[in-house]
Amino acid sequence: MTRIAVIPGDGIGIEVTREAVETLRAAALASGRPLYLETLPYGADHFLKTGETLPDAALDSLRSYDAILLGALGDPRVPDNRHAADILLGIRFKLDLYINQRPVRLLADHLTPLKGRTTRDIDFVVFRENTEGLYVGMGGIFKKGTPDEIAIQEDVNTRKGVERIIRHAFEHARARGRRRVLMSDKSNALTYGHDLWQRAFRDVARDYNGIEASHMYVDALAMQMVKDPAQFEVIVTCNMFGDILSDLGAQIQGGLGLAASGNLHPGKTGLFEPVHGSAPKHAGKNVANPMGAVLSAAMMLEEVGRADEARLVEQAVVGCIREGLTTRDMGGGLGTREMGEEIRRRVSA
Repeated sequence: MTRIAVIPGDGIGIEVTREAVETLRAAALASGRPLYLETLPYGADHFLKTGETLPDAALDSLRSYDAILLGALGDPRVPDNRHAADILLGIRFKLDLYINQRPVRLLADHLTPLKGRTTRDIDFVVFRENTEGLYVGMGGIFKKGTPDEIAIQEDVNTRKGVERIIRHAFEHARARGRRRVLMSDKSNALTYGHDLWQRAFRDVARDYNGIEASHMYVDALAMQMVKDPAQFEVIVTCNMFGDILSDLGAQIQGGLGLAASGNLHPGKTGLFEPVHGSAPKHAGKNVANPMGAVLSAAMMLEEVGRADEARLVEQAVVGCIREGLTTRDMGGGLGTREMGEEIRRRVSA
């Protein structure tokens, strides 16, 4: 039996995760395959009651699940959002989920803000290195609060970390019949860390005859994603640039409300989450778009070997969009619950 841990998160995360969970149940019922879902309490409410963010025992237990579905984290009652950092970054780093996978796929022509672009033009994936770079928290502040203050943030790149995310990008391309892999860096300015990216990319590319390996500086890539997204199939880059570029990708596919992501380490427990925030001001109002959470759940289904159910869910979402049955942020009139119910009706049909 497939075992899924669910951490609903905070704010609208709780609402959209609920719809994603019910959609998973509907897909499992439609396929006739059992699915075990266990909801875990970690989030702002739990932290404020107990002082716990994500205890080591809970982290260890997460390794026993096939996957984790996570809702958005963040709550104004925890001003420094330490619980969010401990839960999200704790799972990513301590489970060594070195791959952040962000599909950028336009599901209906009218969703993109790019003039004249169609679903044929926007269909690529961004692989972001997920455990190194500027996100490791190395550095410090000297003479804080004085005119002589110095702040240092260190960018960590290891040969192992860089090579394995690049190799995964090529493996993904080969497995899915993609012909082009592009690596993006800023090696003309970051002459040490991104020189390593350049050399690792050249070395790995030699192992993948038949796949075109190319390079763009990150600023040029950002411009080209807007100008001509059809040229891209697989993009691989560092932690910081991947964070930025994948959000740009989300916007050209229709907005963060549709954006799904997976945090992966092949053969290990993966973490799947929509990429939007917890939006506390909208919580409890039945207005949040659950599609990003539902599509993240579909990614998770495919990753755990339930591709037939993943297709059911994706087709249901696409059908809703093309018929205008969406939440208000996408021009429709449905609430969060009603949107989830419409998706599930199609899954179960």
